[in-house]
Amino acid sequence: MVLTDETLADAPAVDFVTTGEFDLPVKEIAEDKPLSEVAGIAWRRDDGSVVRNAPAPLMHDLDQLPFVVDVYARWLDVTKYYIGYLQHPYVSLYTGRGCRSKCSFCLWPQTIAGHVSRTRSVEHVLAETTRAKQLFPDAAEFFFDDDTFTDDRPRAQEIAKGLKKIGLTWSCNAKADVPFDTLKVMKDNGLRLLLVGFETGSQEILNNIKKGTRIDRAREFVANCKKLGILIHGTFIVGLPGETRETITQTIEFAKQIDPYSLQVSLAAPYPGTALYAQAQQNGWLDGTSDQLVQDAGIQEAVLSYPELPSEEIHAALERFYREFYLRPKPILRIVRDMLRDWETMRRRLREGREFFSFLNRRRSGASIGS
Repeated sequence: MVLTDETLADAPAVDFVTTGEFDLPVKEIAEDKPLSEVAGIAWRRDDGSVVRNAPAPLMHDLDQLPFVVDVYARWLDVTKYYIGYLQHPYVSLYTGRGCRSKCSFCLWPQTIAGHVSRTRSVEHVLAETTRAKQLFPDAAEFFFDDDTFTDDRPRAQEIAKGLKKIGLTWSCNAKADVPFDTLKVMKDNGLRLLLVGFETGSQEILNNIKKGTRIDRAREFVANCKKLGILIHGTFIVGLPGETRETITQTIEFAKQIDPYSLQVSLAAPYPGTALYAQAQQNGWLDGTSDQLVQDAGIQEAVLSYPELPSEEIHAALERFYREFYLRPKPILRIVRDMLRDWETMRRRLREGREFFSFLNRRRSGASIGS
């Protein structure tokens, strides 16, 4: 939690908030430890004043955490959850915390998990995935949602080999810099898809946001994935520092050239607690018309505005990006091919298509109202 005072002031029913990783502080509070003695929280005294305790140290022995799949089995019906790029039903897991990258926009490493990468042991991960396979025998895919599962390549390869023995089809988050040899080991051991944050087709913007990746390496990475038969769900952001009309076009063309299996486009979001937020405040980039990053209906707002690129144009670029990418023969043929494989996929794709165009219409209506 970043805005601790504001949160406690606006929510009188809330007695405390965590200020970093929440696991151990919440456990101590559940065990009736006095709030004044719990590191890593901010809390409200009886007189209404807010106290911020000393920060809690990062948890390094992640093997001490219990298996989350047992909680899933008690409370979660996985058949009710869909993500377009994952097979249905799927189960999502974390095998580590923290991210070594310093991306200025990324929320979780800057506000909760930090930039120190900490991982569960290979044995612990494989024990939980074995348990998950028993609890969810009908799961079509397991997704590892670590910030960057592939940062520790030898570990990723060892986990992959274990997952093949368990008999899992799996996917994970990755940066666009994984070498061919590691990709091959993962593919040979059950990897189906990588979720990859490309963000932009402009090297200057990548440098601005401290992404630590290169456009030429990204192209090579995509070519290697296609050679091995690994699908890619690419994520992109419009409106990052340095964005211009020309770089928006450049990014759309880059996305069409590398042609991932599917993609997601977001608006640059300066979340409090991130370097991007501080940068936006310092440079006067916040639009000022709204401090709401997401509308009540769950649709993102374009809140950044640059002298040569106002927020309205950034907002409009998102729809343009989706239309130019998906309304091409290759993506349409991919979608039709997937739909023809089975009725369930067809039904889901049709629903996703309706939701997609409904989303674009809601965005356009929201922009009209806002302007």
